[in-house]
Amino acid sequence: MDDMPNQRANTDLFDRYGLTRLINASGTETVLGASPVCPEVLRAVTEMVPQSVVMLELQSAACHVIARVFETEAGVVANCTAAGIAIAVAGCMAGTDLARVEQLPDTTGMKREVVLQRGHNVTYGGYITQNIALTGAKVVEIGAATECGAYHLAAAISPEVAAAVYVVSHHTVQSGLIDLETFCRVCHERQVPVIVDGAAEPEPRMFLRAGADLVITSMQKQFASFTAATVAGRMDLVRAAYFQERGIGRPMKIGKEGVVATMAALERWEAIDRKQQAAKLEERLRYGRERLSRLPGITVTTELDSTSRLFSRLLLHVDPCQAGLTAYELSTGLMALKPAIAVRNLMADLGLLQIDLRRVSDEQTEIIISGIEHVCRSAGVRGTATEAAANPPTANLADVALAGLARFPLPN
Repeated sequence: MDDMPNQRANTDLFDRYGLTRLINASGTETVLGASPVCPEVLRAVTEMVPQSVVMLELQSAACHVIARVFETEAGVVANCTAAGIAIAVAGCMAGTDLARVEQLPDTTGMKREVVLQRGHNVTYGGYITQNIALTGAKVVEIGAATECGAYHLAAAISPEVAAAVYVVSHHTVQSGLIDLETFCRVCHERQVPVIVDGAAEPEPRMFLRAGADLVITSMQKQFASFTAATVAGRMDLVRAAYFQERGIGRPMKIGKEGVVATMAALERWEAIDRKQQAAKLEERLRYGRERLSRLPGITVTTELDSTSRLFSRLLLHVDPCQAGLTAYELSTGLMALKPAIAVRNLMADLGLLQIDLRRVSDEQTEIIISGIEHVCRSAGVRGTATEAAANPPTANLADVALAGLARFPLPN
């Protein structure tokens, strides 16, 4: 985004603490620090943090901003999307009965089942089923990983069901499952509220319009804010989620900086010229396609986002026999550069890399493209690989994540 703060500012922190300078062309993953924070948010937080404030008043002000911007009844700010899911589920179980709020995760006397399509049982760094279970709820999975019908959902809704969760993410199975409008209709016919986890999605209003009762959206991803999330939707359920301040939501509570940052981010998002933004992104994508298509063994296409359908990324298919390296090796080679360049390698085992240019400047776009050219040409200098040598097993990303955890703390 062109109005991102100058990322060269305060680079002495990187030198002081030995941090890697990074250009993020992967997306908004929290392991990469999510989005750069926009100037409007920084100004609002700087104005608020030296002050004391009544948090009920601040959350109430945020409620009205969320309701206006997302065109819904109410909203509350949570510490992150995972916290938002937990307090939304807990709110559906306990309501505004404070005795029940304080009772959780003991669900005695409450509806405690939460329905989830099996193809939505994903991990976003933590398992969504674990996140739900923290409340004391029992997850009821329906259908198969790649197939689920409305009849599965209808059959699973017993008198014990407190809510149903619908996950919108590139991590989920992308076909064969129940669409959101049908999911909401079946649930509402049986008086079951629908909670949408739309953490990284750029347009939360589409889920509310589809019938969702609560929609949880990350603020540090698409909205360029501090770490926080909004829980938006029905007034009664938003109030119930807020009551979890006195329950399981207490260890997840948000501070004043997160609430005011959310308000500033939403007001900025409301005023964005989306046509201008889309045109700038398209120009970067066109430039990237033209340059990278010249590389041997690299096929470049433009891929529409699979969930929102509102923006595109570059999709690189790496033929290791022609390129001299695998997709995963290209991604690790980019991370070894200075500055490091992160690309999305979740499908590297299929030879695919995704390049997200939404949050980078034109200067950084040039660095990303030049970096890919450099790594590919360095591999070409070593010689074109034979087919057998060019297809080593791609690293298992779950095991890579474990290896990263095991390295903590890194040496000083």
